[in-house]
Amino acid sequence: MSPLHKGPHVAGPDEHPEISSRNSRYGLVLFAFYLVLYGGFMLLNAFFPQLMEYTPLAGINLAILYGFGLIIAALVLALIYGWLCRVREDDAAPKEATP
Repeated sequence: MSPLHKGPHVAGPDEHPEISSRNSRYGLVLFAFYLVLYGGFMLLNAFFPQLMEYTPLAGINLAILYGFGLIIAALVLALIYGWLCRVREDDAAPKEATP
């Protein structure tokens, strides 16, 4: 037994199967969205490398702008995921079975 063990495990509000399932769906949708963004970046680099040399803004090429855009998109999607997965009071309350 671990020296930090303080007693039996009690399920927290985010460990209900319905909430975990909902959070997983949110994560997969956001991952698919990011995968499309990243796939676009990779396809441009693989098949149109000359397009990535284009400098649309202040002498910064499209490859750098797109790369920073991917980083910012990942951070924004993480914030959206955290906001979507927050546990609300009505979600955390145990549902009573009706006879």
